[in-house]
Amino acid sequence: MTQQLLMIEDDTRLATMVGEYLRQSGYGFTHAVDGGKGLEALQSCKPDLVILDLMLPDMDGLEVCRRIKGLGGDAGRTAVLMLTAKGDPMDRIVGLEIGADDYLPKPFEPRELLARIRAVLRRGGEATSTGGSQQTLRFGSLEIDRDARTVSVSGKLCELTSYQFDLLVALAERAGRVLSRDQIMEAVRGRELEAFDRSIDVHMGRIRSAIELDAKDPKRILTVRGVGYVFAKQQD
Repeated sequence: MTQQLLMIEDDTRLATMVGEYLRQSGYGFTHAVDGGKGLEALQSCKPDLVILDLMLPDMDGLEVCRRIKGLGGDAGRTAVLMLTAKGDPMDRIVGLEIGADDYLPKPFEPRELLARIRAVLRRGGEATSTGGSQQTLRFGSLEIDRDARTVSVSGKLCELTSYQFDLLVALAERAGRVLSRDQIMEAVRGRELEAFDRSIDVHMGRIRSAIELDAKDPKRILTVRGVGYVFAKQQD
């Protein structure tokens, strides 16, 4: 089945160019010119991924992202790739905090956009367990079901993006080992870290907010200053 993409972008010329390129690459493509029409299209075309510009005429793209992630069912789990202003890290950080799966600064090369789309969709569609391996990882009250791609603490489901789930699994599978940011990114086969890119820290903060009793005093994912992170083997 052809994977469907929805682009919410008020620059019609850019959207036309991107749409032609992505259709030639084998994807279904729908374009919406503003946030309101984009949210309507989300319900009708049921995309696998939304390409979301943050500068929209009717509402802020961050608000569109919030509304998407606030929807129930599969719609709320739709992957979001943000298009951000080059050199403006704050929009990127806020977007990742509210659930976006990746970002791409403007202007961009269509090939890089395609690579990012494929990476996000691959992370969402991969079966993370292998034959004969333990499907559920348990650490105290924390349970990570790799088949169902769900995380729960004391039976309560935690909301994570597909990318954040993969980051958590990468850490949990290596519990007790200190991992650098580069090692974590390599483990999930995502894009390489850009120089001084702190988005991995934003994702870790979001994961902590979901699974820790107190995100400001984490007991599960610990920071090793100057090195990276370690997932605690022993947990309550």
